[in-house]
Amino acid sequence: MDPERPQADDVRLSARVFGVVQGVGFRFWTMGKADELGLKGVVKNLDDGSVSIVAEGSRQQVQKLLDWLRSEKAPGRVERVEESLSAAENSFRDFRAR
Repeated sequence: MDPERPQADDVRLSARVFGVVQGVGFRFWTMGKADELGLKGVVKNLDDGSVSIVAEGSRQQVQKLLDWLRSEKAPGRVERVEESLSAAENSFRDFRAR
C-alpha cells in the first residue's frame, strides 16, 4: 500500500475553530498534529478571529485531529468547533499554514 496514494475511505474535514485561537501558535501546532497523523490540507486564520482547517486522510486519523481540536491539548482556548465531513478531493500534497 502506497502511503502517498489516496485510499477509498479517505475523508475531508472542513472545520472552523472559534475562541482564542489566533496569536497563540494554533496554526503551528495544528500543522504539527496533522503531520503526526499523516493528514494533508491547510489551516488559516480568518478575519473574524476564527481558524479554518481543511484536512484529508483516513476517517480514523481525521477523527483524531478533531478530538485533539476539542481537547485541552489544543493551544489557546477553543470555545467551539463547527465541522463537516465529505469525500476526500485529494487536492493537497501536504499540510500547510496560510
